[in-house]
Amino acid sequence: MMRCSHTLLIAAAALATSGCASTARSRGPNGDLPASDVRRVAVMAVVDSALQHINSGDLNALSDLMLPESQFFPAREQAGRGGTYSVRTIAAQRAAGRRAPIIERGYDPTVRVAGTIASVWMPYDLWAEGKWSHCGIDLLTLVQVGSTWRIANFTYTIEQPPACRMHPDGPPPGYTAP
Repeated sequence: MMRCSHTLLIAAAALATSGCASTARSRGPNGDLPASDVRRVAVMAVVDSALQHINSGDLNALSDLMLPESQFFPAREQAGRGGTYSVRTIAAQRAAGRRAPIIERGYDPTVRVAGTIASVWMPYDLWAEGKWSHCGIDLLTLVQVGSTWRIANFTYTIEQPPACRMHPDGPPPGYTAP
């Protein structure tokens, strides 16, 4: 299986998983993508950039993709206690500045766009400090401000299999499956 990275390949996968027709058949007379496909590609470009910043540890650059009022909501299942969550604001994110690089890989995104709002639901796995950490779902809500898509909310689960699964490509190069 080909290695998935967060590039326009992800955007193409998003189009495929969101029920769009083949782009070859849905292109306009000039070969242009329909507006709905262009918006999906633009939304996935922001998500791609967000994951690149997460992976590099540049939390300020990640914050730059977000609205000033945006928040992060990490949610996790606690054995025998149900779900818990925390809230992290953009100000707290900026105060953190940088952290150690990690490898977070999203796959099989579902992208929905309606006018000036969009959502992306995407399974992911995360590797840190040379080993498996966890997997889960990233759920991003985006809004279009002018011609730019910005992240309004970034919610994600922190889980372990079987509640979630490793990336279909297996461990990243140089890593061993848990």
